[in-house]
Amino acid sequence: MSVHPIEYRYGRSEVKKIFDEESKLQAMLDVESALVKALAKAGIAPKEDAEKVSEKATTRLVTVERVQEIEDEIHHDMMAVVKALSEQCGEASTYIHYGATSNDILDTSLALQLKKYVKFLEDDLLELKKVLLGLAKEKKRLVCVGRTHGQHAIPLTYGLKFAMWACEVQRHIERLAQAKERILVGQMTGAVGTQAAFADKGIEIQDEVMKTLGLAPVKISNQIIQRDRHAEFLQLLALISESLNKFATEVRNLQRTEIMEVSEGFGKKQVGSSTMPHKRNPIIAEQVCGLARVVKANACAELENIPLWHERDLTNSSPERILIPEACILTDHMLVKSISLFKNLVFHEENIKRNLGMSGGRIMAESVMIRLAQKGVPRQEAHELVRELSMKSHHEDKPLMDLLKDSGEITAHLDEKEIDDAMNPEKYLGTALKQVDRVLKELS
Repeated sequence: MSVHPIEYRYGRSEVKKIFDEESKLQAMLDVESALVKALAKAGIAPKEDAEKVSEKATTRLVTVERVQEIEDEIHHDMMAVVKALSEQCGEASTYIHYGATSNDILDTSLALQLKKYVKFLEDDLLELKKVLLGLAKEKKRLVCVGRTHGQHAIPLTYGLKFAMWACEVQRHIERLAQAKERILVGQMTGAVGTQAAFADKGIEIQDEVMKTLGLAPVKISNQIIQRDRHAEFLQLLALISESLNKFATEVRNLQRTEIMEVSEGFGKKQVGSSTMPHKRNPIIAEQVCGLARVVKANACAELENIPLWHERDLTNSSPERILIPEACILTDHMLVKSISLFKNLVFHEENIKRNLGMSGGRIMAESVMIRLAQKGVPRQEAHELVRELSMKSHHEDKPLMDLLKDSGEITAHLDEKEIDDAMNPEKYLGTALKQVDRVLKELS
């Protein structure tokens, strides 16, 4: 019986596979095998034992079901794996788990899982950046009204909006590259971190294990890999999720009936509401915004796993079984959904143009003020002059253009053509197009 929505509703199967019980078990078996191999190289274990363990360390032989049977008897998950592997290896089992403590295996195997996961995460971020850059290029000159405080401000272009988001995704790509150095690490330090069971060969053995597994070794640790690493990674997932939340929130706002400048793609047979047949709801964007709350909450909870008692306790173990797989799976899911959202985004250019003129030209008030200042009118004086006319335009519901042309104080400095130019949104974009071009050049 499925309980968690991740099991049946959210997440790609190939990403969920990384964190399922069989993959988790295989990762632990890989670490155990790498340890015996390192022991053999260090002259502690026979080479043939290492070869035997390597042959048997597979979930085809050491099954999830058998491990669970043993755990039900002994109530220790790691020792259940050790015993199940030992059953398969017979006399070659002597050096299985030799010198290791549970979290040497558990934390290192988690790093192996995350190593697989970050490849999906990198691909997701790169694909989203590509889609956003494509929109930035395509809509570079699509002029729309900018909004501050939910009110119409001055014009900008959709290209600028998408280029800005692409840069944000690029920062996440850079953060991930940095975080990989700190999260894709393993340890083989034994009880409390002294490597005492390995005598003077502990560092050598640890380095060899990690070389086999393709991980970096910790420089120093106690009985667990320190949780600031995992907390940082989940903060990164939360940052990514909140960026997606921001992007999706903008789509939701722009899809409001009263605005309707962009909207999600809507399938021919798609149903928007169980009772209102006309509805076309932004369900993908809303799902992204909702799931971001879960990832953010998980990141906050992971911070609580940093301060453990002395050399370790178990308070991090139970929450991390939920927090880390859940945050990883949901972040990937949100990225996949966001990529689809922006690939299929619909632009309603007639509404974009309508909204651009909705304020009766008042969004061009700054443009007029700047033109007056360029003609020698003191900036504050120009501001007050245009402000008064803008307020009159609002209260009397008259186009600002008409009031400007009827004002002797304005026409004393600007002729009709200059007023027309100052009131043209396409002529008041500053460096918007150049900024988009720069982003496209640097990030493409």
